[in-house]
Amino acid sequence: MTPPQHRPTGAHGRNSPGGADPGGQDPYGPRPLDRGSPLPLWAQLLADLRRRMESGAFTEEFPAEHRLTSEYEVSRHTVREALRKLRADGLVIAERGRASRLDTRRIQQPLGSLYSLFRELEAQGVEQRSEVLRLERTADAVVAGHLGLVPDAPLVVLERLRLADGEPLAHDTAYLPAEVAEPLLDADFGHTSLYGELARRCGVKVSGGRERIAPFLPDIRQAWLLGLADREAAFAIERLGRAGERPVEWRETVVRGDRFAFVAEWSDASQAVALAPRAAAPSA
Repeated sequence: MTPPQHRPTGAHGRNSPGGADPGGQDPYGPRPLDRGSPLPLWAQLLADLRRRMESGAFTEEFPAEHRLTSEYEVSRHTVREALRKLRADGLVIAERGRASRLDTRRIQQPLGSLYSLFRELEAQGVEQRSEVLRLERTADAVVAGHLGLVPDAPLVVLERLRLADGEPLAHDTAYLPAEVAEPLLDADFGHTSLYGELARRCGVKVSGGRERIAPFLPDIRQAWLLGLADREAAFAIERLGRAGERPVEWRETVVRGDRFAFVAEWSDASQAVALAPRAAAPSA
């Protein structure tokens, strides 16, 4: 796998953009804080650091406290308040004896769109693979009800432990009607997506669905699989995937809260389309 490419590091240890933007400002550099603003300096600093991070700065390393105090001409207390918030939000990792760095382990999932965790990890240069825990025919009256089937309808179940760079990310169990998903029993899901195999082997394309996301305390087995401490919270995701109007997938996923974030974008135009956000339908 080709390693992710980094921009060359320019002055002050940040990524060089190869020139300033048309407005004459370096998108990776600091911008002056407004001492006359009612917004505290630490909050202004936090906002500007977030801006620089979103522009692609700090990929090699995150600046030390003393450098930030010099760049922004603020006290160390102001810098520490901003850094404390970045660490609390999981955006920066600080470890004793090592320079602070961005937390690139956190995977972001957009809401309101068809989403492929497999493709997203690959695009970020993260090694994605799965440990298949179960791939077999089964029956489950509750799941059959979700899929609009009779209680004893045969199903195909795929249970996986999803790994990102070798570390557990999610425990994922998907159920599909056996009448359409039987060919999946011959697939190797160690390094491929369910939706990709479903389209290739079964001629079924998941085109939409709905998803419910909630905080969750994993059971003993799930916590052990995901490497979570006792009583450490995670996200529980229930997803109904559809091919056209037909339900073809019921999925139950437990995702590590410290490695996953859900992101929503909106605009004035979107409010005219719907009053409530639709849930994402990640593939996988």
